This record gives sequence, C-alpha cells and structure tokens, in this order.
Amino acid sequence: MNILLTGASRGIGKAAHDALIAAGHKVLGTSTRGGDGLVAADFADPAAASRCWTEAVERLGRIEVLINNAGIYEAIADDAAESTWQAAWARTMQVNLQAAADLSQRAIAHFREHGGGRIVNVVSRAGYRGDSPQHWHYAASKAALVAVTKTIARGYAAEGIFAFAVAPGFTVTEMTEEYLASRGGQKILADIPLGRVASAAEVGETIRWLATDAPASATGSVIDVNGASYVR
Repeated sequence: MNILLTGASRGIGKAAHDALIAAGHKVLGTSTRGGDGLVAADFADPAAASRCWTEAVERLGRIEVLINNAGIYEAIADDAAESTWQAAWARTMQVNLQAAADLSQRAIAHFREHGGGRIVNVVSRAGYRGDSPQHWHYAASKAALVAVTKTIARGYAAEGIFAFAVAPGFTVTEMTEEYLASRGGQKILADIPLGRVASAAEVGETIRWLATDAPASATGSVIDVNGASYVR
C-alpha cells in the first residue's frame, strides 16, 4: 500500500513508520523540518496540509492510506493572559485538528477517484477522560479528532472509505523517558493497572493493523492502548 504518515520522525510516528515498512508498504513520512527521506511539513502553517498532500500525490501517485499522527502537547497556564491563552489554543487546534481535517478532506476526494481508502487518526486517552489543568486545549483537540473520525466513518463507508483512530495513554518515547525515571513517573505508573506505560512499538503496531488489516466493519472504531488506565 502507498501510505502518507505525518509526524514520522520520532516516537509513535517512527514506530508506525518502521512497522509499515517492515510489512512491505511504501510510506511517505513527514516531519517539521524534513530530511532523512521525510517531507518537510510544519502544520502550524495553515497552508502546510495542502502542500503536503500535493507533494505526497506527486511522489506516491495513488495514496491508499492517510495516517494523521503529527501533533503537539504544549502546556498553557489556566491563568495565562488572554492573548497568550488564545494563541496557545489556536496553535494546538491548528496542528492537532485543523491540519488533520484538511488532509482528510483531500484524502476523501482522492479516495473517491480511486475506489476507496483508509484514514487512521492518532487521538489520545485525553480526548475521553481529559488532561491536566495546563492542557485543556490538547484534550479538546483530541476529542474533536475522535468526532471527525466517527463522522468520516459514518459518512463515507458506503464508498469504501474507512476511518479508524488509536487512543494511546502515556507512551514511552524519547520525550518521556526522563520524566518516567523521575518521581513523576511513579504517579503515572500507579494509575496504570498494567503496571507499565505503553511502548511506542505497541502503538505503532496498532496503527499498522488499522491502516492495513482491520476489517471494514470496524470502521469508526477507536482502539485504546493505555494499559487499562482508562476504559470505556
């Protein structure tokens, strides 16, 4: 399959990229700066999604799967100045939600021309249970992306266009290893019945399965990968 995967340079995105490549798929990944075979796409720029999609079609021809993984997790104090607060919300919504929606819109038009396709969105446990007082905007962006996923699934299944999401909890990545080793890590582990956080490889394998092997009847599903720290 020909697959466009955003945010492929590290963490969950890199794990998904590696799993898909190992399974024999052709994957075009993105990162903010590009390089190492990745397309440069800074989704804080409202025009980036359109440019990214155009370049992906030029490189891959037909695209069969879009994986929206790129995202940011940036804190903003709940007593921040209004302008700072609104800027943080706008940036998070642009990167985590609007860019994914823009890419999905283009993917659906493309899939309609080519007999169908799949969209996999990386959401978060936070979209269901909320997040910290510094991350209202992050939780809201992921809850909205869940709604986008389900709307696409309901609206386009009859055309062979399927949508899925994976909702990780706390995940071991390059960015979290230091925190897990600190006292804060013990609090996180105490909240996870499994006794450990998910690995990026576990989430990456879930993405691979949804992108390539999940049955059509599973469209609209959100798969939790959080060690039972939040169950629905």
